[in-house]
Amino acid sequence: MDRIFARLLGGVLVLVVVLSIPPALPLSPAQLLISAALADDDDGGDDDGDDDDDGGSRGENGGTRRSGERAAPSRSGFSLFPFLQPARPQAARRTAPAIPDRVSNEIIAAGLDDAAVTQLTVEGYVVAERQRLGLLSAEIIRLVVPRGTALEAARQRLATVAPTALIDFNHYYRPEQDSAVADCGGQSCALVREMIGWPADPAGLVARCGSLPTIGLIDTAINPAHPSLGDARLEVIRISDDALPQSGRQHGTAVAALLMGAAASRTPGLLPSSEVIAIDAFRRLGGSVDVASTFDLVRALDALSSRNVRVINLSLAGPDNALLRDTVRTIIGRGAILIAAVGNAGPRAKPLYPAGYEGVIAVTAVDRGRNPYRRANQGTHVDIAAPGVNVWTAASISGARPKSGTSFAAPFVSAAAAMMLAQRPELTSGELTEALSRMVQDIGSPGKDSVFGWGLLDARQLCAGSGSPPPGGLGP
Repeated sequence: MDRIFARLLGGVLVLVVVLSIPPALPLSPAQLLISAALADDDDGGDDDGDDDDDGGSRGENGGTRRSGERAAPSRSGFSLFPFLQPARPQAARRTAPAIPDRVSNEIIAAGLDDAAVTQLTVEGYVVAERQRLGLLSAEIIRLVVPRGTALEAARQRLATVAPTALIDFNHYYRPEQDSAVADCGGQSCALVREMIGWPADPAGLVARCGSLPTIGLIDTAINPAHPSLGDARLEVIRISDDALPQSGRQHGTAVAALLMGAAASRTPGLLPSSEVIAIDAFRRLGGSVDVASTFDLVRALDALSSRNVRVINLSLAGPDNALLRDTVRTIIGRGAILIAAVGNAGPRAKPLYPAGYEGVIAVTAVDRGRNPYRRANQGTHVDIAAPGVNVWTAASISGARPKSGTSFAAPFVSAAAAMMLAQRPELTSGELTEALSRMVQDIGSPGKDSVFGWGLLDARQLCAGSGSPPPGGLGP
């Protein structure tokens, strides 16, 4: 029977209600399972392994709950008088550490003469590294600034000492992949290439187009022992300092397998018979983030140029930089076709580079429904769209999983560019870009737009001798 007591506490009348509560009933096995599931709702964390995953619903961070989603409340903690319970401390929200966009104490320069270098060393600058680049016809130098000197002040000082030199910060560039949970929605992620008409048997396409040119890839470390790459014609060159921590193999292995994975493997590539020269220009920063400095990125482009590589895939993005800008302009002027991911900073973000530079083919990502990837950068510099959401490709050790990001859209366009050069090796960079602009299905606003560029790549037109879309466009 319910009872009510009244008691005067400190001049305040307090009513206390005591309810009659029946004894607790035993829980069924199903109820026990539900309680356990509610109590054991883990965020997943960053596994950083990206190893033998058979691809179902986990993304690169391994978690299964959406970012920001809260676990269901536990029923066992119910209280009749919640206002009398002490407030529970809010769990601290885990935030990713801020990643700097440049080396904190370095300036890079090309075109410093000996007198300028001598003057700067007298002032306390230290030459950390130097190398002559054929693309710039100059020596590029990495300088450590004197302790206590602000980077902007150092840049202005170098400009005063050497007014004709190219001078900038040593910016960082990062792989453009998404760490969010990937899910193929019950469908095979491998089928994503079918939405652009990429042939199931690329060998027939190669036979129709001609001899493939070598493809260049500037990316993170790669696992050449992955089953999909075991017999690949893959050369990997590490260009960064061996004393620095090696970058992770997740991103580079995934991009390489997407380009050239063995046809009979679990992760068949777009062009399994292609030859790829991969430059590892990245290093591990802070134990968990892969970055490539401008100094190493420029050297990587120079190395590929010295090998006469014309098609170069750049699934990376970062800030504008004077030395990178000049290097990109020069290598394109020599006939190279640069294909770069537009970046995953979001539709309202400013352009990222090298995709933002004139002459670079800037690739955005779409999903199977031809919807724009929600994190892709947008703008007038966007040139073309390709599949980039839940793309099935290699994990870093031996398995496979779906990957999302503009990083994984760029290889589709790089493979298409290689096919076009196979058929017509005399094409200039500008001519190939113009032909590629017609090899699309217009899925946005009529003409070129800031979301999809010219439109979605239509691989069915490769080596078909036609630059206009076939009747009816691509299938659903």
